[in-house]
Amino acid sequence: MNREYHKWFSPKLQRDMELLIFGHSGKAVLFFPTRMARFYDYENWGIINALKDRINRGELQIFCVDSIDNESFYNHNVHPSVRIARHLQYEDYLLTEVIPLIRSKNQWEYIEAAGCSMGAYHAINIAMKYPWLFKKAVGISGRYDLTKDYDHFKDLFHGYHNEHIYFNMPSQYMANLNDGYLLNAVRNLEVILAIGQTDPFLQVNKEFSQLLWNKGVSNHLFLWESNAHRPRYWRQMTPLYL
Repeated sequence: MNREYHKWFSPKLQRDMELLIFGHSGKAVLFFPTRMARFYDYENWGIINALKDRINRGELQIFCVDSIDNESFYNHNVHPSVRIARHLQYEDYLLTEVIPLIRSKNQWEYIEAAGCSMGAYHAINIAMKYPWLFKKAVGISGRYDLTKDYDHFKDLFHGYHNEHIYFNMPSQYMANLNDGYLLNAVRNLEVILAIGQTDPFLQVNKEFSQLLWNKGVSNHLFLWESNAHRPRYWRQMTPLYL
């Protein structure tokens, strides 16, 4: 299996950023790590190995990006407005640095966004905001509104809200999206959601799936037994949905 390690100083983030590429050809997958996890965790957890047959056949090329969640959403030492501002810098890094790298490495003109847990939020959010860049979005074990409490998963902004937060919570902005151009672009996406039946995020996945249907956005919601919010489940899910 082709494996490439990349590291460069990001002008947008003003820090070094790292990523791993697995595969030589196929559909490009922008693969976001879990909550405050790293770009190498999917490899360490055996998830890349679970995808190796498709990767080696040239069906998938996986781009495992790093996370800065500890500097944005989970940085409780700064004001929530600073947290969301740092996230927007991360988004700029993805759009202006990572996407061009994907296009330079992959000629398929097919990019999907995918992730597990917090990575699912990142994948669904960037695909819903920039649907013309993607063909598919996969959210596994995710939540799509970080301003709400779900069991022991708390509101990451502690009640604070502003326009930037609103436009980065898919459950919020999709509910009010009426722009025909954007809606049509979102409707062209293949959207897959997968969640465990006892996962604290089960209800938000059901509600988000229905919200998309209400907007004319077809999607598939897959329910798994138990919590299914662990790498051993993701090793089974990713070969099915990516």
